[in-house]
Amino acid sequence: MRSFEGLDELIAERGDGLLAAAVLLTGTRAAGEDLLQTALERLMRRWRRVEPGNREGYLRRTLYHLAIDQWRLRRRKPLVFAPVEPPSQPDGTETVHLRQALVQALGLLPPRQRAVLVLRYWEQLSEAEAAEVLGCSIGTVKSTAARGLARLRELTAAWDNEPAQV
Repeated sequence: MRSFEGLDELIAERGDGLLAAAVLLTGTRAAGEDLLQTALERLMRRWRRVEPGNREGYLRRTLYHLAIDQWRLRRRKPLVFAPVEPPSQPDGTETVHLRQALVQALGLLPPRQRAVLVLRYWEQLSEAEAAEVLGCSIGTVKSTAARGLARLRELTAAWDNEPAQV
């Protein structure tokens, strides 16, 4: 039997954040759980070869690379995010609907833009850290983030014209 010393602590400390990132990358909780499970399986297969201090980094890189691989496979059959309808009467769920609408808008972005925005603004990684995770230059992260934010602004521009329900 293999020993995975430290895996329980890694999951206990960082599991919620990793799952949240996976859900944002995939668009659904079920798909996010599957993505995280696949990344954990890859980490476990290479457990002894990955330095103990770098296991979370390895897991995060694997998570993002698997997400990008899945997006490439789905180019011919894109994932459709369910539409979010605002409530007809204010009912205290405005924040939930806004979050769902943002996730839906994020799902309309190209894969690399989505990955960069999740890394930079959800994971709160620096440009250099995001570039390391994605295996690209810092300039690529900067330009991709700028294009992704501009596209999100376009997608959400109509929201400014709707009356606020908060």
